[in-house]
Amino acid sequence: MTRALVVRLDSAGDVLLAGPAVRAVAAGADEVVMLCGPQGAPAAHLLPGADSVLTWACPWIVDPAPDTTREHLDELELLLARVSPIDVAVILTSFHQSPLPLALLLRLAGVPRIVGASTDFAGSLLDVRLKPGEDLDEDQPEPERALAIAAAGGFTLPAGDDGRLAVDPISDASPLVGEEPYIVVHPGASVPAREWPATHHRDLVALLAEQGHRVVVTGAPAERELTRFVAGEHGLDLGGRTKLPVLADVLRRARVVVTGNTGPAHLAAAVGAPIVSLFSPVVPAVRWAPYRTRVELLGDQGAACAGSRARVCPVPGHPCLSSVTAEDALAACERLMAADAAKPRHPMVEEVAR
Repeated sequence: MTRALVVRLDSAGDVLLAGPAVRAVAAGADEVVMLCGPQGAPAAHLLPGADSVLTWACPWIVDPAPDTTREHLDELELLLARVSPIDVAVILTSFHQSPLPLALLLRLAGVPRIVGASTDFAGSLLDVRLKPGEDLDEDQPEPERALAIAAAGGFTLPAGDDGRLAVDPISDASPLVGEEPYIVVHPGASVPAREWPATHHRDLVALLAEQGHRVVVTGAPAERELTRFVAGEHGLDLGGRTKLPVLADVLRRARVVVTGNTGPAHLAAAVGAPIVSLFSPVVPAVRWAPYRTRVELLGDQGAACAGSRARVCPVPGHPCLSSVTAEDALAACERLMAADAAKPRHPMVEEVAR
C-alpha cells in the first residue's frame, strides 16, 4: 500500500488549483493525505482524490504567522504520526516559495521520499528536485505547474481525466437562491490590491437589475458589511451564509460570476461557471487567472503594479482596476451570456484582456 502526502499550505484558491495534481497522485497511490493551512483546508475537503486532510498553520506561509516554536513544530510531527507511514510527499509551491523548510521537517518525521521544485540546492532534503526555469516553466497556469511537480514524482493523470479543476461533493443551494436564473457578484478579495472598488460593484448590481437580471451577492462572514453595501436594494445578499460546498452550488447555477482574483473565482472555474474576472496584475494572469472556463479578463494587465505581488496597491487611485467601469463589466457579462446561449455549456477558455 502506498500512502502519499500532498502539501499545499496556502489559501483556498491555491488548494483548488492543486486539484488536478491531487487526482494525479491519487491515480498512482492507494491513499492520499493532504496537508493544508487553515484557510485552504475547507477547499481540500472538496477535492476528488483526497482521502483525508491535515490542517497545520505553517509559520512561513500563514499571515498572520504563528510563532515558530518547538511546540508548534511538534504539532506537525504529531499530525504526521497519525497517518504514518507516509511513503512519499509531494510539496506543491508557487514560484516564490521554497519547499525546503517543510522538506526538512518531513525528513525528520521519517518521510523517505520527497518531491518538490526548488531554485536553491536541496542537498538531501529532496529526492526529486525540479529546477524552476530549467525543468519547470514558470509562465504557465498554476494547475499545470502542480501537475509537473507531481509528474516528476511519477504521478500522472489517469486516462480520461482532462486536467480541469473539479470539486465534489457540493451542497444544494436552491433553498437560498431559488430556481430563477441569476448572476453572482462576489466583491471581496484577500488583499486590497486585488479589489475592484465597492462602489463599482454596487453600480454593477444596479445596472444588472435595470437590465432585468436577478443578482446574488456572495462573501465570507467577515465581508457581511461589504456584501450588504454592494447588494443595496437590488441584490440578494448572501454574505456569510455560504460555506464552500454551498457556495460551489451557488456558483454552478449562476449564468455568470463576477469576481476578482480570489478563491471563489477558482471555485467557479471548478464548477464550470462563466467568469468576468476583475484581475489585478500584481500577480500574472497567465498563472492565476480562472482556469479552463469561459473568462472575460478585465483590468490593465500592463499597469505599473504588474508583477509586484503588492498586497496594497502601490499606485495612487488603484488604476489597474478602478479604470474598469460598471458598464465595462456589464458588457462582459452580456458577452458571456450571449456566448452561453449560442452553444451548449461546457468549460472552455475565452479570455479577453482589456
